[in-house]
Amino acid sequence: MIDRPVRLLALGAAALLALGACTEQPGAQGGEGTAPAGYSPAASASASPGASADLAAFYAQPLRWKKCPTGDDAFDPQNPADCARIKVPRDYAELGSGSIELALLRHRGKRAERALLVNPGGPGASGMDYARAARAVLTPQVARAFDVIGIDPRGVGQSTPVDCVDDAAIDELFALDPTPDTPEEEQAVADASAAWGPGCKARSPEVAPHIDTVSAARDMDIVRALLGQEKLDYLGFSYGTLLGATYAELFPERVGRMVLDGALPSSLDADQLGSGQAKAFEAGLRRFVADCITQDECPLPRDEAAGLARIQQFLGELDAEPIPGVGDRMLTEGLATNAILYYLYAPPVDWEILRFGLQAAFEGDGSVLMNMLDDRLERNPDGTFASNSNEAFPAISCLDRPAVGGIDHARELAADWAAEAPVFGESFAWATLTCWQWPVGPGTAQAAGEPPVIRAEGAAPILVVSTTHDTATPHEWGVAVAEQLADATLLTHDADGHLAYTRGSSCIDDAVDAYLLRGTMPAEGTVCRPDEGDGGSGA
Repeated sequence: MIDRPVRLLALGAAALLALGACTEQPGAQGGEGTAPAGYSPAASASASPGASADLAAFYAQPLRWKKCPTGDDAFDPQNPADCARIKVPRDYAELGSGSIELALLRHRGKRAERALLVNPGGPGASGMDYARAARAVLTPQVARAFDVIGIDPRGVGQSTPVDCVDDAAIDELFALDPTPDTPEEEQAVADASAAWGPGCKARSPEVAPHIDTVSAARDMDIVRALLGQEKLDYLGFSYGTLLGATYAELFPERVGRMVLDGALPSSLDADQLGSGQAKAFEAGLRRFVADCITQDECPLPRDEAAGLARIQQFLGELDAEPIPGVGDRMLTEGLATNAILYYLYAPPVDWEILRFGLQAAFEGDGSVLMNMLDDRLERNPDGTFASNSNEAFPAISCLDRPAVGGIDHARELAADWAAEAPVFGESFAWATLTCWQWPVGPGTAQAAGEPPVIRAEGAAPILVVSTTHDTATPHEWGVAVAEQLADATLLTHDADGHLAYTRGSSCIDDAVDAYLLRGTMPAEGTVCRPDEGDGGSGA
């Protein structure tokens, strides 16, 4: 979902499968239900009535599934996936401007009568990878009952990708000082941040202006039609919730069963998003520290305030003098801050790894934290990256939410946000510079105007799932999305970590499955907790 502070809205692909309990049980459990009318994997559903001939041609193109290339079925060798490529308009406002290719993957459900489109977030995460791992990241009931469809959205992965900078520039941005103390350091952050937008425009001139969320949501409707579904069933995580809600706003009559887990409101501007995440990650760090000091192997002082102070001290020491990392790479304050952020997503496993990384770093060995971060960034040992997700994130985000921007504004935000988020506030504030004066799209928040509020009037009921101590998409965001949507039910996960479905609560899993498989909504106000012994989430 973060390339430095606001650049990470989702890490959707890791599954933490365990069991859980809830305070109020949803409706009937079990069974895989029957398909709503309209699903025929070989048929093609219609475009919107009155669509132009040019647009209708995209809806009428053939969808040809083929066995995925060697290695693409590595997640599930007993049930190999199918892959396909389709074309969508490059620019929906100028249909004659050409097309963009989308790559799709289908994980075949053994009893599938329906298709379920999934998106793990980002923006920039691969829907293909998520669908490929269906039997690991979905419950067995859902993986059997649906053909699980993953798209690499426009600009991402195996679809026509956006390219913005070389690999060395990605390394540079993550290693930058996230808390500049002098005018020279501030200018260095501004210069490095400012290089990304022009890089996207220069290296991907035909793609970069057209990878906004509204266009990606329109693409989903073409996929829906080519799958032969009159209505779209959808499971979206983190940024994927914004993508799903945008679809519901554009095509309310086409919404089938839609689940939004880790909700991201459309109504937030870039500053509100950054501030919300800074405070949520800070709260997540405090909960990590509170848990750490109860563990036998904890490198922090046995007091919560002292533990937080030790982490701040460590980052300050790195600001003054980085320590050896991997090879000739040094662990900087920026790299360490990002490593800590990335391992607040999925406790208890992430917290255990983070304890180990901090212990090594406190002893002068930065290699563990650096390897941890490399793993999450998909950075290979040779300095290349396994995907373009680190470039797609700002390229999509800055089209959707351009920033107010400028060094003076970032400096003011840094002072304000540090008051509520002493560890992360400054770094989140300076990260807003990346989206300032983005050279395609509106360019600045002032030019973009007020962000929209999505209501999706006329859409079928939508299930919003939100975790009380979510670090990337705070619980209040889930509450806001459920309130803003015309017809939505909020399901709360009282736990730590980002996202809820298949994250250790059978209560959550049963409620989501009941809705996806049978259309049964949980009772309003349902609160689920992790299963006994999960160990990862809040009391």
